[in-house]
Order: sequence, then C-alpha cells, then structure tokens
Amino acid sequence: MTNLANRFSTSFGLARSLVVYYGQPWRRSALRRFYASIVRPGDLVFDIGAHVGSRSRTLLDLGAEVVAVEPQPAFADFIESRFRDRLKGFERVAVGRSAGEIDLLISSRHPTVTSISSRFIETVKQSKGFSQVVWDRKVTVPMVTLDHLMSKYGKPAFCKIDVEGAEAEILYGLTKPIPLIAFEYIPAMPSVASNAIDRLMGLGGYRFNRVVGEQHRFVWDRWKSADELLVELSQMPPEAPSGDVYARIELA
Repeated sequence: MTNLANRFSTSFGLARSLVVYYGQPWRRSALRRFYASIVRPGDLVFDIGAHVGSRSRTLLDLGAEVVAVEPQPAFADFIESRFRDRLKGFERVAVGRSAGEIDLLISSRHPTVTSISSRFIETVKQSKGFSQVVWDRKVTVPMVTLDHLMSKYGKPAFCKIDVEGAEAEILYGLTKPIPLIAFEYIPAMPSVASNAIDRLMGLGGYRFNRVVGEQHRFVWDRWKSADELLVELSQMPPEAPSGDVYARIELA
C-alpha cells in the first residue's frame, strides 16, 4: 500500500470509529448510566485498549481518574490531542504477560480490530463478519504488564480490557486482584474467556456478570460463579455476538 493510500485508509478508519462511538448519543447516554452504577467519582480506572477514548471520556465525565492505554498510532494520536490534559495518565503501549516489545497488527480501514494476537486474526478471518477486514500494517510497540501500570499509578478500582483476543494474556501479567475487571469475550474464541476466568479465579474469589455488545446493561440480576459463566459461554454458537464479562472480587 502506498503512503497516500495508507493515510487515506487510516483517516477513513478513524472517521468510521468516531461515528460508531460518538455518533450515537443514545448509546453514550446508556453507557454513562451503566458506568455510573459501578464507578464512583474519584475512582482510579484503567482503560486498556482505549480506542478513540469514548469510554475514557465517559469515565472522566463521571469524575473518575483515568489511565488510558492505546498503542494503535491513529487512536493514540487522537486521544492525546483530545484528552491528555484530563487523563491521570496516558500510555502508548501494549499490555501483556511480560514486558518487552510486540508486533501490533493493524487494519487501517477497521482499526478497532487491531490486535497483538495473530491467533485472534486467524480465527476471526473465518467468520462472515470479518470477511472484508484486511490487516495491512504491522508496527512494533513497547509492551508492559498490568503490574507495571499498578506500580506506576496505583491499584485501580476498575479495569476495562478490550484488546481483540489478548485479554487472557494481559491478566497473566497481573499478580494482585483488582476489585472490578471487565474483559471482552468472543464466542468464536471461547478459550480466551475461559483462560481469563481461570486466571482471575487464581487471584481471588471473583463473581461474574456479562453485557452483550453495546447494550450497557447486565444480562443477569445476580452475579454468578465462574462455573456458571463458563457453562453459559460454552453453549454460545461461534456466530453469537461478543460482549464483556465483568468480574467483581468478593474474597481476595
């Protein structure tokens, strides 16, 4: 791809993301109501995989102290230009099991599916929803652990993780429980969720709930055990919509 074509694709992809995450005010209102039920003013929050900063912005508007993490260059530039002065911290890094460097695989036209997980890309390429997606760029970025971020900024009350298939790897870089964690689940990749849940249960006594897609409300009226959640996730067909698992610590 030429530099001109690459810049066009990047600009197009960023514009698409801005429309999706900022152009639907009813969804933003629902997100604000939802986050207001789980985050208090003054809470420290990590937004891992901040994308275009829509969730960071909502959390900031609710009075949280936010550390945003986003290695994708176009997204990182956008966040830095719009929110840097409001954030407690901003990190242009990937987060993983260990510190070092890693290749970031980027889709210029569909930048929200940028990932450090080649397994994620190989898996989702087989589904209809990703048939038009091409990962056309690769950049090497620094990688840190959640433990490192906690040593730098403190222990968050809430950590949101949305990193396209690398969620479990991030949790293996955590050695102390965080009170509330959200991570994306993808029915086509059940092992990512099961590995993430296993890791969390090794850190403490977590209970679980989940949100489907961008609905911004819990599916269940009670928090369930790891076994109950794993059974439900295992019964989902690969084409089922993705969502977020929320894990709340009850016994450290």
